[in-house]
Amino acid sequence: MAFLTVAAMLTILPFADMVIGSLRTPADLLSRPPIYFPMQPAWDNFRRVFVELPMGRWLVNSLIVTCAVTAAQLATSAAAGFAFAKYRFPGTRYLFQAVLGAQMFPFFLMLIPVFMILRFWPLAGGNDVLGHGGHGLLGGYAAIILPFCVSWYGIFLMRQFMLTIPDDLLDAARVDGASEFGIFVRIALPLIRPALVTLGIFVFVYQWNEVIWTMTVTRAVPGLQTVPVGIYLLRGAFTEMQTRSLQQAALVISVIPTLILFLLLQRFYVRGLTLGALKG
Repeated sequence: MAFLTVAAMLTILPFADMVIGSLRTPADLLSRPPIYFPMQPAWDNFRRVFVELPMGRWLVNSLIVTCAVTAAQLATSAAAGFAFAKYRFPGTRYLFQAVLGAQMFPFFLMLIPVFMILRFWPLAGGNDVLGHGGHGLLGGYAAIILPFCVSWYGIFLMRQFMLTIPDDLLDAARVDGASEFGIFVRIALPLIRPALVTLGIFVFVYQWNEVIWTMTVTRAVPGLQTVPVGIYLLRGAFTEMQTRSLQQAALVISVIPTLILFLLLQRFYVRGLTLGALKG
């Protein structure tokens, strides 16, 4: 019990330090010796985040992108996982091996090819049929969302959970006249709901904090920047001492949505991690 208490305190410590840092004044930062706990907390830093920074726009962009990517990945991962787990078709084995192999390559290796595909997308953003003349899909939400709509890890995870669904249960539904789509939606998805929630939390947290790709495609369109990108670029806009408390206040605000999501879905998350196999 003592070990768990210490481990929990060590886990919370960085977040506590971030909150305390967001309440420091410039005088606290410049004082020698340094002041760790501010004598007069600067709660005004949280107001300044929305007044001096486009924090509201960043939050809206983050919510739009993150929710869209999460929904897309849940849909594609569940559908592909169900197909790999419950259907046999030519090339099933090799396709699944390709899915496993694709997980070995980090996304940044495909950064330039994906950027070029979106840049020269035909008949989009002023492009002609051959993909020339405009900016393609760059400059809009599609450029941020589309590269993350399919997750190899999500497909693998959903397949493993779909394997726990008894085939006899699906066959009984077919005998009763249920369509394949109806079996997927009405039987398979409800049975793996904890797994879907678990994957959804993973995707939401990852996408909410994603920086590299979003910063790449929004450099020319600041209005599409998300919270982590905006905070990262804030470091280069002013000296660190000028914006340190403001950055930490923005970070505190950025953590709130993911914290709320986890607290609301915690029971499903725990069930998803401990979900056992179903036996027919």
